[in-house]
Amino acid sequence: MSINVRFSPDLVLRNFSEHLSGSKEKDECIPEDLKENKAYSFLKTGQRVYWLDGEQPLLEKSVNGEISPPIASITVLEVTHLKLNGKIWTRGKYLVKKVLEKNEIYFNGCEPIKIKKG
Repeated sequence: MSINVRFSPDLVLRNFSEHLSGSKEKDECIPEDLKENKAYSFLKTGQRVYWLDGEQPLLEKSVNGEISPPIASITVLEVTHLKLNGKIWTRGKYLVKKVLEKNEIYFNGCEPIKIKKG
């Protein structure tokens, strides 16, 4: 018997409209009022492993399955695996470090770009 685990270099959540339509739980979606320095809860199907020691992108998955460019830089604060109604889930919390402007380039691979000021 195998253990199915997915390593996730980013956090991909759904558009909040999917919660409003009743197809997704609130924590499966990006909050409507995403704010810097605020912590939010997330919920993902399956057993996932997230990096806890640095920033990573928050992405949005559309109804048709397309993944957006990064919309925010986050740090994952905690992760728990659990079984609900016979299905495995990953639940956790993340902190928004920076909300990105549309088309803003912030990441170089998995690392935020460091811009020297001055």
